[in-house]
Amino acid sequence: MKGDGPKTNIRTHKKKTMKTDHKIQSKELGSRSEQLNTAKPGLGCINHARRNVYRSLDTDTLLIILRRKAPRFFELAEVVGQWVWIQFADPQPQVVTRQLAQLGFHWNDARQTWQHPCGAYRHEAAPFDPRKKYGSYFAADTMPS
Repeated sequence: MKGDGPKTNIRTHKKKTMKTDHKIQSKELGSRSEQLNTAKPGLGCINHARRNVYRSLDTDTLLIILRRKAPRFFELAEVVGQWVWIQFADPQPQVVTRQLAQLGFHWNDARQTWQHPCGAYRHEAAPFDPRKKYGSYFAADTMPS
């Protein structure tokens, strides 16, 4: 029978918007740095200047720092060419990802691993498996205790 399909609500809905009582001059906002800190309480903020210093460290220096400051990461650290990769079997809590980011690592979604360039930056993805081309080893297996 005609017209037996699902009934639709004929009333129109208006999107609710937040109204403000005052206008703020854009020059008063500056860079809005107070709004850039979206970290959850207790997680801390990433110090980007320090992160950039860490990203430029060579492989051996990074491994020494990982061994001293983050032994859990050192145990997982795989050296691939000049880079250091850290891979987890399961997703990690935000505090772990923040620590890795602070140490200069970035997430590679295609390889599902945290990578540190150790000063050897590459802007485009390699179309091959870097482990096969450059070789790899786990740092904990080669560095003496």
